[in-house]
Amino acid sequence: MFPISDVIPSRTTPVVTMALIALNVLLFMYQVWLDDDAVRGLVLEYGVVPATLAVPDLVTSLFLHGDGIHLVLNMLFLWIFGDNVEDRLGHGRYLGFYLAAGVIGALAQVAAAPASRVPMIGASGAVAGVMGAYFLLYPRSRVLTAVFLLVFLDVIEIPAIFFLGVWFLLQVVYGATSSAQGSTAFWAHAAGFASGALVGAWLRTRERAWRDYWRGVGS
Repeated sequence: MFPISDVIPSRTTPVVTMALIALNVLLFMYQVWLDDDAVRGLVLEYGVVPATLAVPDLVTSLFLHGDGIHLVLNMLFLWIFGDNVEDRLGHGRYLGFYLAAGVIGALAQVAAAPASRVPMIGASGAVAGVMGAYFLLYPRSRVLTAVFLLVFLDVIEIPAIFFLGVWFLLQVVYGATSSAQGSTAFWAHAAGFASGALVGAWLRTRERAWRDYWRGVGS
């Protein structure tokens, strides 16, 4: 299955989401331009290395990617789910939320393998945070998904709560059954998603309280 889009249009222009995607793509193009030794140096300098953790790396690592597939998948998920979350949070809070989710995800992976010297890069934890917030804010939404059945291709609508819920459970299962020092930071994904879900729950509660307040004022 491959997600294409959700079914909820943006009410505002998602300028932060678009800027984040543009910045990630530009930095990846810069990585491609470098030779292999320079790329390794860049990753070691700005990626998160748990054994020698530096606080700035928790943010800089979010804008580097290991390969084109890594980049495309992260940016696709950010584009599908980020615009609506940006709608609800507002541009400034959304940017802060995105970065915070990425930092929380990175710290979770550090906690899972504190002695690792394998650098961790990618926006996956931050994007997972966006997905977690969407999970709580738009439980009735649907995701248009391409399904490959041998040579047959169809596009179907899958409830977002199912699509995202299964994705989150897979990250937890893979994190529990895989080496914490592997190439994929499953605990960063799971922790980012969980932090986003908490923000989504907080925002829903806050919005409900405001609606109840104004109903009381008008009655």
